[in-house]
Amino acid sequence: MICEGPTEQAFAKTNLQVHFLHNNIILQTPLIKASRGGIVKWAKLKEQIEIHLKSEPNVLVTTFIDYYGVYAKDNFPNWYAAQTILDLNARMNALEQSMLDDIDAALQHRFIPYLQLHEFEGLLFNEIDIFYNQIPVEDIVGKTELEKTFADYTNPEMINSSKKDAPSHRLTRIIRGYNKVVYGDIISEAIGLTRIRAKSPRFNNWISKLENL
Repeated sequence: MICEGPTEQAFAKTNLQVHFLHNNIILQTPLIKASRGGIVKWAKLKEQIEIHLKSEPNVLVTTFIDYYGVYAKDNFPNWYAAQTILDLNARMNALEQSMLDDIDAALQHRFIPYLQLHEFEGLLFNEIDIFYNQIPVEDIVGKTELEKTFADYTNPEMINSSKKDAPSHRLTRIIRGYNKVVYGDIISEAIGLTRIRAKSPRFNNWISKLENL
């Protein structure tokens, strides 16, 4: 599971490794190597994907990267065509299919592309009580925005009405001293994988696909 950054990597280690081990799947979570975390141009990511696939013939590779962090300049395959698709889930499917199609044909059967819509932090907006139970009340400085976010979105994956309103930016305003890795780990572990999957259908479909390899 090639992780975009330390936040996704920490989540995978805390919430996914043991779960997959119960399914007889050993999960490794390298970061994107070219940047040691953070989106890179598709050519660099493709190179890492194919290196993993070629060097270990029994391994399968997936990605855990945020759509929010990808830009046209990163040259992901068929990027501009995908942007014309209004339905966001269909857009992600198109981008993932294009990523798959661009991989060496002999390796494609062992690659499962995944883009998180919109970003990992959206998964943390699962149950408002988790915030109140896990974060000191004096550090929740954006209570109004927190409550409005939960009122506006039943599907956490859809949180992102503008660049400034991406989930991570909201959390920075809501929680004083917000640290992506630390709070991502605390909140996601408190929610638990079962509840995360129940509220976030694209994420759940990806995990189900990996479980059934």
